Amino acid sequence: MDVPVVSIPKILSERYFMFFQHVFEKGLAQSSYIIGCQRSGSAMVIDPKRDIDTYLTIAKNEKLTITHVTETHIHADFLSGARELAAATGAEILLSDEGGAEWQYQYPHTSLKDGSTFMIGNLKIEVMHTPGHTPEHICFLLTDMPVSEKPIMFFSGDFVFVGDIGRPDLLEKAAGVVGTMEIGAKQMFNSLKRFKQLPDYIQLWSGHGAGSACGKALGAIPCSTVGYEKMTNWALQIDDEAKFVATLLDGQPEPPKYFAKMKELNKIGAPVLGGGFKPKLLTAQEFDEAKRKGMAIVDSRHKDTFAKGHIPGSLNIQDNASFSTWAGWMLSYNEPFMVIAPEKAIGEITNKLIRIGLDNIYGYIPNVEEWAALGGELEPMHQITVQELSKRMGEEGLSVIDVRATSEYKDGHIAGVKHIHGGYIINRLDEVPRTGNVILQCATGNRSSVAASVLMREGIHNVANLIGGIEAWREAGFPVEKN
Repeated sequence: MDVPVVSIPKILSERYFMFFQHVFEKGLAQSSYIIGCQRSGSAMVIDPKRDIDTYLTIAKNEKLTITHVTETHIHADFLSGARELAAATGAEILLSDEGGAEWQYQYPHTSLKDGSTFMIGNLKIEVMHTPGHTPEHICFLLTDMPVSEKPIMFFSGDFVFVGDIGRPDLLEKAAGVVGTMEIGAKQMFNSLKRFKQLPDYIQLWSGHGAGSACGKALGAIPCSTVGYEKMTNWALQIDDEAKFVATLLDGQPEPPKYFAKMKELNKIGAPVLGGGFKPKLLTAQEFDEAKRKGMAIVDSRHKDTFAKGHIPGSLNIQDNASFSTWAGWMLSYNEPFMVIAPEKAIGEITNKLIRIGLDNIYGYIPNVEEWAALGGELEPMHQITVQELSKRMGEEGLSVIDVRATSEYKDGHIAGVKHIHGGYIINRLDEVPRTGNVILQCATGNRSSVAASVLMREGIHNVANLIGGIEAWREAGFPVEKN
């Protein structure tokens, strides 16, 4: 269960009855919020993740009943837990009715429009339509009525982040809705004009922090104020619309391919799991039988352990902060898959998978040794140090592929390398040499291990992973170039 990272303590007075807690999911850098009125005992959750135990536990501990659940927009980076939470609590679902017919939620809910207001006990919530990131995007302005008639908090979703704003290109790049990038950027420009009219003192609580792919320069601090963002946020310093649009669209990171699926599922409504879900513990024989039928395998072990010996055909998606993202890049939503992970880790790994709708987990095994004991032969992944690579640069038949994001590559790369984003390497296999030696490189060796395992699964075995990536290359004093 995720640990809530920010909590505003209760003030024990006769007139202050607001409860607030920020819940942060590190893997997707995603924020959700639970706010409550302790006088009425009612609470609302904003932008819930799909594993809802966190909210249920908080509500129970605080003697609150979750009566409402809402979202700022149709999410692309994670699967909403709104339906899951409503099914578990009976809460009313309140969703945006803005953006036009194409951007309407397709499951039962109470509609919200710009200027709509509703109450959570003595807490007043006002809706603000803020198109740009998506056409239907809304934000929530909260007023703690027993204390003041002036608003105190602004829940901005993917509209305004700490130090950045939401990207308007996902509908086009991830969902394939052609011609929406510039329209969204212009809408964002106009939405920010409304944001600037808000009082400086209002707290800003956004939908994501540093590490999210929903912007390009998100800050790591979880909370800001409207006034501070007016002073420091780059997007609020540009008054010329054309310059703003060009700057906003430039340098946005590649959207993971699973984003399109998230848009689809969140629009029609994510399937309700109805409680805790844990995959089946497979016997070595069951695992081997499924492997022989071609079922995909995710090996969540550390890249160095994977390199020493892994089950042939398995993908090395390490159990770290990027697990969900790379699982979304590499796994099919239409086919089952198996996981290699220890018993103590499988619960959280499962949560990471269901957060992005990868529910088709056939089962798991805790280690590779039991499979090997059946007579299977483990396969190594070759690795190379930066010192070895430096000596071999320019060697006939040697190719180096940089699998980082385009912005990272442009910021500095090893001279003469080819750039293929790791998430797209499965679509560009024809660009990978079948002869000679191919070295895959990223920032630290994590993403390149994923990419190398993809190539090996596809029968390309003349590959090696660069230990420590370009960070180790730089630390060793070897040169990089920019373009």
